[in-house]
Amino acid sequence: MELLGKGADMVLCTGGMSVDPDDKTPLAIKNTGAEIVFYGAPVLPGAMLMVAYHEGRPIFGLPGCVMYAKRTVFDLVLPLAMADETVTAGIWRQWAMERFCLSCESCTFPQCGFWQRLVMAMEFTH
Repeated sequence: MELLGKGADMVLCTGGMSVDPDDKTPLAIKNTGAEIVFYGAPVLPGAMLMVAYHEGRPIFGLPGCVMYAKRTVFDLVLPLAMADETVTAGIWRQWAMERFCLSCESCTFPQCGFWQRLVMAMEFTH
């Protein structure tokens, strides 16, 4: 809330997002009064992503894999947020098309099925 009060455009919360009851990150995001768009994404890696909005500004609860995985669901939502596009439940449904990062030996991101989730989501919303 302090960062939002100082005018932050978005807030990234890291360090958790598991279903473990000891993880207080999801509750902390909820306690800001933010509207939770979704908690859990049909995307691997990064299924425990939370997307919320507080007065139009995104708050992301980032899954632990963002610390080590080359590409995660966060690579799909960050460009939307940076372009002032709202991450919606409709986008979430579009992601459920069974595409996920295959951690290819020779990464071709963004010219791959993983990135195509974002492209499909943008087409879905416009």
